[in-house]
Amino acid sequence: MYFCTNVCILKVTIVDIAKKLNITPSTVSRALAGNKRISEKTRELVKNTADTMGYQPNQLAAALRKGVNDSIGMVVPRINRHYFSNVICGVEEVLNKAGYNLSILQSSELLEKETNAINTLRQSRVGGIIISLSLETENYDHLKELNEQIPLVQFDRVCESITGPKLVNANYDGTRQATQYLLDKGCKRFLHLAGKDTNNVYKERKRGFTDALKDAGIPEKNIEVVEIIPTREEGRDVITKLWKHQQFDAVICAGDYAALGVMEALKQINVSIPDEVKVLGFANEPFAELMSPSLSSVEQYGEEMGRKAAYAMLNKIKDDSLDYTEVLPVKLICRESTR
Repeated sequence: MYFCTNVCILKVTIVDIAKKLNITPSTVSRALAGNKRISEKTRELVKNTADTMGYQPNQLAAALRKGVNDSIGMVVPRINRHYFSNVICGVEEVLNKAGYNLSILQSSELLEKETNAINTLRQSRVGGIIISLSLETENYDHLKELNEQIPLVQFDRVCESITGPKLVNANYDGTRQATQYLLDKGCKRFLHLAGKDTNNVYKERKRGFTDALKDAGIPEKNIEVVEIIPTREEGRDVITKLWKHQQFDAVICAGDYAALGVMEALKQINVSIPDEVKVLGFANEPFAELMSPSLSSVEQYGEEMGRKAAYAMLNKIKDDSLDYTEVLPVKLICRESTR
């Protein structure tokens, strides 16, 4: 490595390595790229020499040759949600080690912002896009078009009819297990605050809930399903309106924020949790264990989801024909709100 008088460091180039080994620059370039036309011995020698000399590949030049840059785009519904922030950490962990940067945009649960985010990333010539769909997304034309142009990986909220890697949580199993747990606790009158049925996540959670109760022989008159946007405000409003006309001893929510609102409303009308009503959420947000009583919930392993999505993207870049769905396990976390 060479030093100039103002202490800046001149980058080692392929030409420097070639001179050191007395071979051509093109041989060094091919060896560093892993070209099998270069012998394994030479490839290993070039790599070791490059490492010793502190060689850093010119990412911009490589990007220009490929027609894309070394960034992967990511679109999430909300960056400030605990689950999605954990997914982002997992994605970055894998992609950074593989030499990729991550560009993250959020849709704020709006289809228009999701479409604009995708267009922005495409214009930036990212090497692929990892996405979880917004709650508004019911038309998938923009995704179908995107899938024909660059590698696409979907996670969590997905369009099942679009080919390519899809990573989803065990939403059906998680909610079914949670419902069975409340049945075992002796609950007989159930309310499910569900998300939109057009969303694969909420559809599967509702199916797990209804199947568990059907198999247990719970009569339909003892089951209520209300479709909401799973927010704290809507959870609180539903309980405030329903409790006057219909009472229940178990509430299972499609998300922890809705469960938070449910518990606030029940406390306000002096309903004891868990003695009179047991409450259970989904996502295991950080506040769940800090509440009083603490909230039982279903844990989704966000960082593992992120790692799986990142590996799926790296494999999709290598093999565009990849098309599969992987279901990641979840875990019921039992706390005071159901004990």
